[in-house]
Formats: sequence, C-alpha cells, structure tokens
Amino acid sequence: MKNIYFIGIGGIGMSALARYFRHEGWSVAGYDRTPTPLTHHLEEEGITIHYLDNVALIPEIYKNPATTKVVYTPAVAKEHSELNYFIENGFEVLKRSRVLGLLSRDKWTMAVAGTHGKTSTSTMVAWFNHIGAGEGSAFLGGVSKNFGTNMVLGRGDRLAVEADEFDRSFLQLTPQAAVITAADPDHLDIYGTAEEFLATFNQFADQVTDTLIVKKGVSLTTKHKCLTYSLDDPHTDFYARNIRLEDGGHYSFDIVTPCDTIECCRLGVPGLTNVENCVAAVALVAQRGYDKERLKEAIGTFRGVARRFDFHINTPQKVYMDDYAHHPEELRAMISSVRKMFPGRHLTVIFQPHLYTRTRDFQDGFGEVLSLVDRTIIIPIYPARELPIEGVTSEVIFDKLRCERHIVAKEDLLELLKRLDTDIVVTAGAGDIDALCADVAKIL
Repeated sequence: MKNIYFIGIGGIGMSALARYFRHEGWSVAGYDRTPTPLTHHLEEEGITIHYLDNVALIPEIYKNPATTKVVYTPAVAKEHSELNYFIENGFEVLKRSRVLGLLSRDKWTMAVAGTHGKTSTSTMVAWFNHIGAGEGSAFLGGVSKNFGTNMVLGRGDRLAVEADEFDRSFLQLTPQAAVITAADPDHLDIYGTAEEFLATFNQFADQVTDTLIVKKGVSLTTKHKCLTYSLDDPHTDFYARNIRLEDGGHYSFDIVTPCDTIECCRLGVPGLTNVENCVAAVALVAQRGYDKERLKEAIGTFRGVARRFDFHINTPQKVYMDDYAHHPEELRAMISSVRKMFPGRHLTVIFQPHLYTRTRDFQDGFGEVLSLVDRTIIIPIYPARELPIEGVTSEVIFDKLRCERHIVAKEDLLELLKRLDTDIVVTAGAGDIDALCADVAKIL
C-alpha cells in the first residue's frame, strides 16, 4: 500500500496534489487548520482529514516511514507538532513545490508565473489545451468553473501549472515554456527586498528550457530570449486588436500571433484584464499548437475561476462580483477593468487585507489605489499564517483613503450594506471574505 499524508491539505495547491495521488491509487489523508468547502469536497472524495494539530489523530497506517510519504506547505508553522513528528521519525518529508516539480519532469510543462493573473491565465491554458488541442493535464491555483476542480487529468504530455513565487516555490520547475504576467514585488516577508524578489524571477526565467513569453513592461534582466505579449500593443508578438465592449462587460476581439490571426473571438468571461490573460494563454498554448476553430470555441466557452472576477449579480440595475485581488497592483487592474466595463457607475469596494506584513509593506499603495473608487469599506486583516504586528491593523489603510470610507468588523458588514445605497459592488481579498458572498448577494 502506498500512503501519502498532507499537512495543510486544504490549500488550493495541496488539494490538487491530494486529488492526483488519490486518482493514482494512493491512500491519502491529511491535516488542515479549518474546515472549508474545499476540504469537505476532499472528504466526499474519500480523503480522511482532521482539523487539530495532534499526532494522536494521524491514522495508524500513516505512521510507518517505510510506506508513507509526507507533503507539507511552507505556510505551516515550523513548530507544527505533526510536521515535527514526521521529521523526527525519519519520514520522507517534501514541500508541495518539490512534489509538483517531480511530477512535471515527464511532461511538456507550460508554466504561468507572475504576481497577478497567473491563476486565471493558467486555468485558460488548461481549458484551451483541453478544447483547442484535445489534450492536457493541469495543476491549478483555483477551482476552474469549466472542470469543477483544481486538478485536471487528460491524455497527452501537456501539463499546465501555476508557478507560485511564494517561498520561491517556482524554482522547483524547469518548464519547457512559460509566461510571466507580472513581477511587482510581493512576499517581502520571504524575500526581504524588491531586488531579491526580481532576482528570483530572473532565476525562474533562466530555468525555462524552450520558450519564455513575458508581458510587455515587466522588468526582467534574464538572459533568456523572450517573446512578448500585451493587451493591444501591435509591437508585441501576441496581442488583441479590434477590441469591442459588449453587454455585461464581455469583449469580442481578434488575437494576433506571429503565425496567424484568430478573428472574432468572444471571451466567455467579462473584463478587459481577462482579455489580456487570454492573449497570454493563447501565446503559451501556441507553443505546442492548436486547432484554430476549436480554440475559438474554447475562448468562448471559458467560464472562469472561482473568486477571479467572479460575478454573483450582473444585471443592468445591479452588479456584484468577488475577486481574489490582494496586492495594490491587482486591485488597480481590477478597478480599471470594472471602470471600463461600467463607465460612469458608482463603485463600492469591500476589502479584506491579507497578512500583517503585506499590509505594513504596501499600506501606501493600498491607500492610493482604494481611493480610486467611490466608496471603500475595510474589514479587519486576515492573518493566515502570521501573528499580529504591533501597530499594523486595517486602520493604517483606512487612514490613507481619500474617498467615502467605512471600517467595520466582519460580522457588522452585512448590516452596513443594508443601510447603503449601492450600484456596483466588489468584495476583494485573499482571505475568507468569500464566505460572505452568498449573504452579500442576497442583500444586494
């Protein structure tokens, strides 16, 4: 019997690996801190999970180092008792990124890296491979609405992966082709400086064995020869032209590549940011080829990713969407897209900051970009893996806002919304604000 135990199994990347090994016939179990819809789905699929860090709760079959491998996420604290039990008792203990790197070795890997847009883009790559080329597998950083999962098993050797820069995880990959969507400094608690952050992106770029595709304007000093893409710049190798806004924020456009033009595309999800992501995805899929008409079908039937430009209400009278944006530049791109989709409308953004360190390091940027909307509502910081930092609260962002502003406890948000006159509303953040989406939609 082959056993594998996941510490932090509820993470989006960890759960994809857990599903893969379950499919391959391994016995799978794990720990996570809190139950979520994702962990419930894993349990429904036959995976045993518990939610207290307690060695006694580890099933006995996973306590033999000769038959059990252990995978952990670096988001787990170093003092975690289960992790230390496995380390101290001679188990093979691997980081999630290391396992993904090993699994990708026998595949023709298409990686999407970048501080913004990588989940949507890599999910497009997976769908475009599936429909436009009739093959491909994927490990994704979000739940695809087309596939209904974050892990795809398909025929052929194509593998789409999200290359995560957190904890330098993407350095475990040596993809044949890769897209870099952005390299705005983030995770400075890990990297220390913006210079080190960019140096690591250059290192990843140098590991690409064949084709590197970079968004125009991304500042890299890699020695790797790059193709470029953009939303609509004809001086890049891949771009969109004849972009036309249609009802509900959808766009139609042509995609120009070095080899041909794919005319009259209509992307199945709204937003100008998604058009740019679509160009990047087509550029990556083009490195292995596609059927032109089937690719147009894939673009038109793409349904998006949960929590990425995720519309809960989209009517002429009211719009409500949820988005994972948690970095100032992600928020800027999201706000810009919404403004272009719905010109002249009143925009309210409800923001949950993610991590004390990110709030501390980018508070000025958050204050600037969240002042671009008509009304900002701030709720407390979602700490994730971090302990509080003295003097760092949501108030440091709130104090910098130059628009109508409110700050409330999470449990008081719904009552505040009942009192406000709203038009376009967006909830944003990488924490647990999405748990409120159904209630927010009901009120609106």
